[in-house]
Amino acid sequence: MPYFILGKGSNLLISDKGVDGMIIHTAALNKISHDENYVSAFCGARLKDLCDYSLKQGLAGLEFASGIPGSVGGAVFMNAGAYGGEIKDVLYCSKCLLPTLEALKSAQRIIHLPAQAHEFSYRHSSLQNLGYIHLSSVFRLQPDNPAQIEARMRELELQRWDKQPMDLPSAGSVFKRPAGHFTGKLVDDCGLRGYRQGGAAVSDKHCGFIVNLGDATCADVMAVIRQVQETVFKRFGVKLELELRLLGRQ
Repeated sequence: MPYFILGKGSNLLISDKGVDGMIIHTAALNKISHDENYVSAFCGARLKDLCDYSLKQGLAGLEFASGIPGSVGGAVFMNAGAYGGEIKDVLYCSKCLLPTLEALKSAQRIIHLPAQAHEFSYRHSSLQNLGYIHLSSVFRLQPDNPAQIEARMRELELQRWDKQPMDLPSAGSVFKRPAGHFTGKLVDDCGLRGYRQGGAAVSDKHCGFIVNLGDATCADVMAVIRQVQETVFKRFGVKLELELRLLGRQ
């Protein structure tokens, strides 16, 4: 039957019509450990927990991820990033499950992927093309003073609260950043700041976000997305591609 592997769901827009198939939630697979400068985390571990764990061990490199509300599996799958850092910068290797019946019957059902085999690019990894199911990853970090690591994490958190609509529910950045442009500026220059459909609206604080004002449906969010895409393309000739993922019957 159809299935979907769900982490924290932080970049998903789920259909009002529901989802056909089975949802496999990874939350119970959340073990984190380390060996010298290498930190290992299972797919369901929260990025925040991974960052806090690394901080306690005095290991730096994941500060950029401390405020991303996702899971390790989702972060590797999407090459999550913020404030100049990306997962590709610190990932050492991963374990993945081959999702075929033939593989499940053999001893080769779990494969090891070195960093280069992930073929990371902007919000993309080879896992998306190959259909591999992420199980765990190892991150190569650098020793540093915990106080300095914490200070950098705190500074990035303050920047998020200053620039992003952290007080309202959202799926984060809705669109990928188009080459040579900033999505929020394109949307703002089209006069769409605060544009609303039902309970969904372009954020007044950051036009790259669509926020839930209290009772937004998937249909409301999609209506805002379509209006933004059509308006930006009509005025600037720029096609905005979705960064968030759509799940379920559309």
